[in-house]
Amino acid sequence: MTLTAPTDTAGSRAAERRRGLTLIAVAIVLTGFNLRTAVNSVGPVLEEIERGLGLSSGLAGLVTTMPVLCFAAIGFAGPPLAARFRDGHVLAGALLAMAAGLVLRAAAGTFWLFLVGTVLAMVGGALGNVLLPSLVKRYFPTRTGLLVGAYSVAMAAGGAIASIAAAPLAAATGAGGWRWALGVWAVLALVAALPWLAVPARPGAARGPHAGVRMRSLVRSPMALALALFFGMQSMQAYVLIGWTAQYLRDSGLSAATAGLLLGINTVVVIPLNAVVPSLTVRPHLQRPLLAAFGVCYVVGWLGLMLAPTTLPWLWMGVLALGMGTFAMVLTLIGLRARTPETTAALSTVVQGWGYLLAGAGPLLVGVLRGRTGGYAGMFAVVLTGVVVLMASGWLVTRARYVDDEVPGWTSPAPHGDGIEVAGTEPPVTVHVTEPDGGSPRG
Repeated sequence: MTLTAPTDTAGSRAAERRRGLTLIAVAIVLTGFNLRTAVNSVGPVLEEIERGLGLSSGLAGLVTTMPVLCFAAIGFAGPPLAARFRDGHVLAGALLAMAAGLVLRAAAGTFWLFLVGTVLAMVGGALGNVLLPSLVKRYFPTRTGLLVGAYSVAMAAGGAIASIAAAPLAAATGAGGWRWALGVWAVLALVAALPWLAVPARPGAARGPHAGVRMRSLVRSPMALALALFFGMQSMQAYVLIGWTAQYLRDSGLSAATAGLLLGINTVVVIPLNAVVPSLTVRPHLQRPLLAAFGVCYVVGWLGLMLAPTTLPWLWMGVLALGMGTFAMVLTLIGLRARTPETTAALSTVVQGWGYLLAGAGPLLVGVLRGRTGGYAGMFAVVLTGVVVLMASGWLVTRARYVDDEVPGWTSPAPHGDGIEVAGTEPPVTVHVTEPDGGSPRG
């Protein structure tokens, strides 16, 4: 008996560790499912929200731009919170705040209360965006691809389901049905919070020391500024599409359910695209051809919607989804334009923070212009101008330069190894590189 006791103890510890990691994996996937439900459920019922709260087009624009601003502002709080509190508690609190915000904005009788609810609802999405990539890397270092794939698919599925289901839910629940279409997702946020509360303190990995880099210095890097502009313009395209195209299609004569379905199709098409684009972007000779192809897709998609919104609208939304491959491209380029993991992390945080602030102007401006003109010519002017800026800044960021070399005091030798993890506000992109002819590992 005494000889087998240590083995039994080791076996029980291994089983406990496996259970803990399984619980974390489930929590990660459930959290991923909730990251876009609060955002994507708004567009298909925007007209009902405007009527229910008596909003002008300008205030409706503020509603559609709030998620972007929250992602920029609240996301910066993720690393300090994770450094002070347990990861599970931070994410459980974020999801509970999301649930409370979803209920609050669904029940709100005034615009400002609706806005407060929106900010609370975005806490879960913003903190989940920032923290999930690092949790996957920490607890599942040998299964990163599997977990990232699982929660990215869950995230896209949650966004697509919210887009497709919002209008039918509103119609099925009668007068004020938009409140149910927005609030029902609180149940899923509560469900996702429960596993995090049960996660052990350290089921399989320990925190290691993290080197810090001065992010303020990046303001002196032309490459960092160009990346921020590129990220901001591609995000603006996405959030104008999420916030306003469903309403535009409804005003063009399509039903609310059809408009929501088309938005859901757009979300689904992006899933396989994000898996392919990074492996192409790491090849320097393909970067500018890819950029040109994405630019053409944006122009064709937006012009198709503008000139023939009820003729093959699924085609225009699908082509726009192809253009949104710029998201995976810019995340990959962030890794290619920094020499070390530390500067990569700093560059990723700053580029996305600044970029989301820039992107927030897009949906708001669309709402203001719609209120002034009574139509959507302003929306197409905003997004097509954004495509021009996107292409110009993209041309700059596809040059083989490094922010480390542009900021005094940052120059350091490139680390050995073949991978750099870019932990952004979406699933991270792992860039695998080789060192041909003994040159730079990033070509």
